[in-house]
Amino acid sequence: MDINDLRSIVTVVGLLCFLGIVGWAYGKGSKKGFDEAANLPFAEHDDQGEASKPSHPR
Repeated sequence: MDINDLRSIVTVVGLLCFLGIVGWAYGKGSKKGFDEAANLPFAEHDDQGEASKPSHPR
């Protein structure tokens, strides 16, 4: 086994990893999680907890 065989093996492994990532990213099962992650910056978070709510209605 020489350096060219090693280069071929690394190329094939890299291609398989790439195809695996593409399959995972564009698979039907990932869409829901990606949609939720896309809306995270727009979600309202209550960082101050109950202390920020008034104790009486206005």
